[in-house]
Amino acid sequence: MTTKMDGELRQKFNRIKSAFEKGQLDRRGFIVAALGVGVASSTVFGHVKQVEAATPKAGGRYRQALTGGGSGDTLNPAQILDSYMINVSSGMLRNNLTEIGSDNQLTSELAESWEATPDAAQWTFKIRKGVEFHNGKTLDATDVVDSINHHRGESDSAAKGIVSAITDIKADGDTVIFTLSGGSADFPFLMSDYHLGICPSKGDGTIDWESGVGTGGYSLDSFEPGVRTVVKKNPNYWKEGRAWFDEVESLFIADANARNTGLQTGELDSITNLDLNTVSLMRMVPTVNVFETFGNKHATLPMNCQAAPFNNNDVRLALKYSLNRQEWVDKLLQGLGEVGNDHPIGPANVYRATNEELPQRQFDPEKAKFHLKKAGMENLKVDLNIADTAFEGAVNGAQLFSETAKQSGIELNVVREPDDGYWSNVWLVKNFCGSYWGGRPTEDWMFSQVYSKGADWNESRWENERFNQLLIEARAELDSAKRREMYVEMQTLCNEDSGNIIPVFMAYTHAASTKIGMPEQLASNWELDGHKNAERWWFK
Repeated sequence: MTTKMDGELRQKFNRIKSAFEKGQLDRRGFIVAALGVGVASSTVFGHVKQVEAATPKAGGRYRQALTGGGSGDTLNPAQILDSYMINVSSGMLRNNLTEIGSDNQLTSELAESWEATPDAAQWTFKIRKGVEFHNGKTLDATDVVDSINHHRGESDSAAKGIVSAITDIKADGDTVIFTLSGGSADFPFLMSDYHLGICPSKGDGTIDWESGVGTGGYSLDSFEPGVRTVVKKNPNYWKEGRAWFDEVESLFIADANARNTGLQTGELDSITNLDLNTVSLMRMVPTVNVFETFGNKHATLPMNCQAAPFNNNDVRLALKYSLNRQEWVDKLLQGLGEVGNDHPIGPANVYRATNEELPQRQFDPEKAKFHLKKAGMENLKVDLNIADTAFEGAVNGAQLFSETAKQSGIELNVVREPDDGYWSNVWLVKNFCGSYWGGRPTEDWMFSQVYSKGADWNESRWENERFNQLLIEARAELDSAKRREMYVEMQTLCNEDSGNIIPVFMAYTHAASTKIGMPEQLASNWELDGHKNAERWWFK
């Protein structure tokens, strides 16, 4: 047998390998053919193992532990708040017009194609044919119109900031035409937002969201908010080569130790949001695969700009200068992240400001004291309400912040809140708390949803006239250089004036059984392969 291939043998082997990988040769045929031309048995069987491990297989019950859930979870797409329901709704039950693929690029989903007028103020989406909802109804343009109007009509929809630019939407045969208040070069990206999953129309302008019926790879079997969700494979799923599992069971488990134990004992197949203090130990478990993805995920500490003392920007700046960001990266994230600079545009965004354009804010107690004195609040005392569900290690991070704030003369009282109900009772309720954002593929998306005046998720209630003017102008600007100038200025305004402290950008951390197969490249716009793991992963 040959152990080192010459050129001719390699060419023969490559042809045989290609046929095997494409399914033109079965396992036995590949082995016989490869051994027959003189390839070493170790090479042949090694390649068989690689191909079989990478080849999706249908079947099995996939059990995952998720965070970011609670008793207030709902199937209403307008009210989805955190990762648990993103995974269930957007990752299993429903599809969008567009999606972010495993390669982190925008791709079509229920929209087969789209095009815009030259000013990007009108967009026409062609709706895919032959798609069925779980209840057997055929998808049509009316379902899309009513699903988007659900957010335009519901005053407290979390997608209000995204759909607010839509002045008209109508069905025209197998197309949907969106008319916007101004140009929006990023509009197709916005249609991939997890709130905008398409539900069946009731025929009266409203949608059926209560049943959980969608066009996704799985249909709803049971739903216990804040506890457990079970879905079953959709036998008529329109996407070829997706949704491999027979069933998926999703459990909300807030305790990191419980998640770790469940995976190591085989009661779970995957977990997310690892306890960063135990990551190195988890890597040593032979039946566990630990992996990270890096995108735009970031922690925030929003201050309510409408409430004292945070309505004074000098107080906000004093707190920003009182936080040691590098300490958070080293101690809290165990190096799995990078320092933030009090704006939400991350390393995966195109127009992120460079250090030359916007210098990194450093821990500086003297500057903090300067701003406190300017505000007349040298003896500042504030509460920071937080729970670990806000982001990994949030409570420990708050305690680190409390210690460094003392050097600025600030008494920062850390109030530990319950994980359950945090997103309903603390976030957007308390004046100073913790939060996190998965980041968004485009600058306009992130700014519109979280920083624009009147946005439902403007968590710091920040209003800046110049920022909001630039938001509209940049959205319609098609010249990339001019657009960059605008977005850099907007990042600077966030850094210098907004109520959001952004300490760190952090990796998504996961662990899965070695029995789980997954693509070589994973999406990083969200955790768990962009929350499409139930659709894209399989049992080996």
